[in-house]
Amino acid sequence: MDRRNPSSFQQLEKLGEGTYATVFKGRNRQTGELVALKEIPLDSEEGTPSTAIGEISLMKELKHENIVFLYDVIHTENKLMLVFEYMDKDLKKYMDARGDRRQLDPPTIKSFMYQMLRGIAFCHENRVLHRDLKPQNLLINNKGQLKLGDFGLARAFGIPVNTFSNEVVTLWYRALDVLLGSRTYNTSIDIWSAGCSPLFAGTTNEDQLQKIFRLMGTPSERTWPGISQLPEYKPNFQVYATQDLRHIFPQVDTMGLHLLNSMLQLRPDMRISAKGALQHPWFAEYQQQRQSQVPQLSGQTGFQVPAGVY
Repeated sequence: MDRRNPSSFQQLEKLGEGTYATVFKGRNRQTGELVALKEIPLDSEEGTPSTAIGEISLMKELKHENIVFLYDVIHTENKLMLVFEYMDKDLKKYMDARGDRRQLDPPTIKSFMYQMLRGIAFCHENRVLHRDLKPQNLLINNKGQLKLGDFGLARAFGIPVNTFSNEVVTLWYRALDVLLGSRTYNTSIDIWSAGCSPLFAGTTNEDQLQKIFRLMGTPSERTWPGISQLPEYKPNFQVYATQDLRHIFPQVDTMGLHLLNSMLQLRPDMRISAKGALQHPWFAEYQQQRQSQVPQLSGQTGFQVPAGVY
């Protein structure tokens, strides 16, 4: 870890506060460059939080244009300071700034989705699960680049499948298998989070399950062999039929709906992979111009987030 002094950076306004850290906008005193400073207080008895150690070790490995870059780690007696590249806002703030309807135009949605999936695919190729994908952790700069941020809950995974905690991913973005108590999930949980946008704004685990079933249908042993063995499964779940996503996303073209359905498969083994999603025909124009660093926004119709889902 770098022993440079935190005073190398001027602390500007506070950007946000999490469970174990506070993030400030900062400036490098030598270069004048803007940075994001994530400050983690150190407990004299407990030492460095495991979440911080995990985040630092993963971020040092994950270097990709759609993952926020960790410049430096500065360690002092009472705090740890992670110096990240500065991003102008997160996706939630970006959408909030669009006014009451919070709608993004279809080409922007497609660009953001493509960039997010590129970041996710890179994580998965490097055997890392993000486990907390949500608009607040998708960072955007004023060039229209989207990068995955906040790897505090991220975990490396190996073979055989590890047993993980099921207390991961903010409730609205939590995959059905995790809600049902599965502890052997894999990369598919990140795909669910990326696809749900959030369609399912539940208040409790039970409410969240019901909101998913109402739209995507209630699964059973017939449609998902083995589901009844999951700890939170109940044989008396109310039975709902699958709804047509066209009614929820009237602006989405057929190809976009096909991809969304592939990401929101209830059975984790049926969900499309990030790599597979990037090769989906919906992204045909980006596949042709991969030499471009950031997908160019074309005028093609994509899908539009309906008002009120954020």
